Amino acid sequence: MFGFELSKDDKKQIKALGLSEKLLARQLEMFVKGTSYLKLDRPATINDGIKSIRQGEAVKLVDFYNQTAPGKNIIKFIPASGAASRMFKALISFYNKKIKGSTDLNVFGDNSESEDLLKFFDSIREFAFYEELKSIMANDGFDLDEFEKNKRVKEITGYLLTKSGLNYASMPKGLIKFHKYPDKSRTALEEHLVEAVGYVKDMHQKSRLHFTVSFEHKEKFEFFLKKVQPEYEKTLGVKFDVNFSVQKRSTDTIAVDMNNNPFRLDNGTIFFRPGGHGALIENLNNLNAEIIFIKNIDNVVYDRFKEEIFYWKRVMGGCLLKLQQEIFSFIKRLTRYPNDEILLQKAFDFAKAQLCIIPKEDLKFAPINKRYDFILNKLDRPVRVCGMVKNLGEPGGGPFWVENSDNELSLQIVEKVQVNPLNSEQQGIITASTHFNPVDIVCSVLDYKGKSYDLKKFVDNSAIFISQKSQNGMSLKALELPGLWNGAMSDWNTVFIELPIITFSPVKTVNDLLRQEHKAAVLIS
Repeated sequence: MFGFELSKDDKKQIKALGLSEKLLARQLEMFVKGTSYLKLDRPATINDGIKSIRQGEAVKLVDFYNQTAPGKNIIKFIPASGAASRMFKALISFYNKKIKGSTDLNVFGDNSESEDLLKFFDSIREFAFYEELKSIMANDGFDLDEFEKNKRVKEITGYLLTKSGLNYASMPKGLIKFHKYPDKSRTALEEHLVEAVGYVKDMHQKSRLHFTVSFEHKEKFEFFLKKVQPEYEKTLGVKFDVNFSVQKRSTDTIAVDMNNNPFRLDNGTIFFRPGGHGALIENLNNLNAEIIFIKNIDNVVYDRFKEEIFYWKRVMGGCLLKLQQEIFSFIKRLTRYPNDEILLQKAFDFAKAQLCIIPKEDLKFAPINKRYDFILNKLDRPVRVCGMVKNLGEPGGGPFWVENSDNELSLQIVEKVQVNPLNSEQQGIITASTHFNPVDIVCSVLDYKGKSYDLKKFVDNSAIFISQKSQNGMSLKALELPGLWNGAMSDWNTVFIELPIITFSPVKTVNDLLRQEHKAAVLIS
């Protein structure tokens, strides 16, 4: 099975992680085969894979959602494992520079990091965490205003990033204060609570949310939620049902050296790494829900923009619930009347028009039982409605038509790393993309009998990619599992709809919090 011998300790380690030797062998084989690239046919564009919802239709979908949703078991799923270290990258680099007492923000020279530092300190009073930073420094007998005046920026940075102060360099992004309001400041987690009330609320005034978090941060999240939840329930008139889960260790993947042998740490143990956000399909699979909204932890907006967010979430939800209703109707009728040619043709027409399911040309000449099996198989699977925004140069995935091994086309969200970098034609298709994936998704995960799908059955397990990393100064190769909204949902029925750009307001760097969507309206005197 292996080109080497597993020691007794290796076998114990593998078993303790919940892995198997067979799975380990498959992972090692993937390193030998290398990244399995997708074959793009063309970008999905408006009226060719992406639906543009007109106002009249949008209003009807919102009405349908408002009437139907309260009776459904709906939950909001937020991947929140990300640490805030990337947010503060420039500040961390500056703080780690070996320059004692430096007040010079141009230590990096004339580049983007210096620009980021200058912008941060020029605008430091605008950040939601400013008052807390000022307070914690005052507790130690220091005056933040005085430090600003004397440009003691390295010391301010230390209080922001390290354990002597806010410790933001080690904090999960969900617990960073994002928005400043007249009465208080809110973290990203709090904004998700407030937002959920606008579209994830049942007839009993209960709003359900599920956050996936890092193991080391789980207690911090739970402690913080316990502190703030009663206040928001009282203010918003709801009951929150909030749960947390961590990425399972059994979804970790083995790391290898440059010769594809297991990478070992100094203590001799095999190095396993988290398999990427695709591993969260396990967490999603364990939810007790019928409809699941998915949104990233850092994609939140200030209150003045929330009504528009609520509106488009309901549009998406209405679109999904309508599709679910029609799909279930077709499955029930087809099951009852398997030889009805007219009904079968209507099902094919619906699948093509609404789900972009396009069978191979020769299927139309196949016997009725083969056509019946094909369409029933295609309809009886999870469904997702994915919002897409116009491509403004943000890094990340986008919507494409992809050709599978059977020469069938399907709609997929594709990351750049999934496309062969040496194939100029394929790279040209990536460049021609008009829209971007903001990770704004609503899913239907129950079948027509009300039974939960096993979501692991709809994963494209070949859609892995291999990245080069380092550990203790040594190069290694890491295996990334099929991404949650990429290969992990590859065999779902997928619908793309265009959303306005306001629905995508991520906070990748701390200075993103200075954008208008994260601030109160500016008063003009």
